[in-house]
Amino acid sequence: MRIGIDLGGTNIAAAYVDDGGAIIERVRIRTNAHEGEKAVVDGLLGVCDLLADKANAMPSSIGIGVPGTVNAEKGEIVFTPNLPLSGKNIVSDIHRKYACPVHIGNDANCAALGEAVAGSAKDVLCAVMVTLGTGVGGGVIIGGKLHSGLSGAAGELGHMVIVSDGRECGCGRKGCWETYASATGLKRTVNEFARTHPGSVLHSLSNGDMQRISGRAIFEAYHANDEAARLAVGQYIKQLATGIANIINIFEPEVICIGGGISNEWNSLETPLNAAVDAEKYTRFSKDAPMTRLVRAELGNDAGIIGAAML
Repeated sequence: MRIGIDLGGTNIAAAYVDDGGAIIERVRIRTNAHEGEKAVVDGLLGVCDLLADKANAMPSSIGIGVPGTVNAEKGEIVFTPNLPLSGKNIVSDIHRKYACPVHIGNDANCAALGEAVAGSAKDVLCAVMVTLGTGVGGGVIIGGKLHSGLSGAAGELGHMVIVSDGRECGCGRKGCWETYASATGLKRTVNEFARTHPGSVLHSLSNGDMQRISGRAIFEAYHANDEAARLAVGQYIKQLATGIANIINIFEPEVICIGGGISNEWNSLETPLNAAVDAEKYTRFSKDAPMTRLVRAELGNDAGIIGAAML
């Protein structure tokens, strides 16, 4: 059995995973990133120890999904913004205790691989995963394999520009897709429309701080026909569709899996999003061309664990 680890800024979630992608045993501990590099590495070793004890078996391999840029060949974390591990070779640390193969990958790429192995993109040769959370993550599966690029940084879909000289992004560019299509981007859009609609219910739902309003509250206002919410969600869907159409035009995958917190609103998004994407994609001119399917990701937080195990 393989161990898959999802290394997060707050928690380390790990599981024993069989070759088909089924989770057998799982554990979860605090990352303790504030205590420094050694505490995080000790946590990674700790979850492996806990799983080995639970299953009374040593792992055949260990895979770790990391929130940042990795050099998978060297086993090195190039940069991770929320963990004290930039420039650290964590593979060598794990190898000191576990002699099995150890692999690392970007966490969004791992989620894509997990969906390809055991989720909404199972048995699909070409698929793209889009994760709509605080930012926009992505992962690309080509020929049934994860496409990681020259340095392991491929799949940063959130950092394609969809609005020239648009909103400032944390990456240093302007107009990146994630500044519009992420949950954070949606809140910024809602705030812009709420300012021009002082009577909107959004003001009471947010208690005066639009960055603290929940996605669920935004969509509740949308379904209640609040004008500011309708305008904001309409614009959000259009900007989300622009990025998805770009992905289809570049890769023409069989499936695009939509995950992350915003995917919880899939029932509200699915129909208008498909219509907006259909209006923008290049293949709209071909009536007989096979169509890329937009689907909600199935595995939730387990996608990253399963994908890491499959690295």
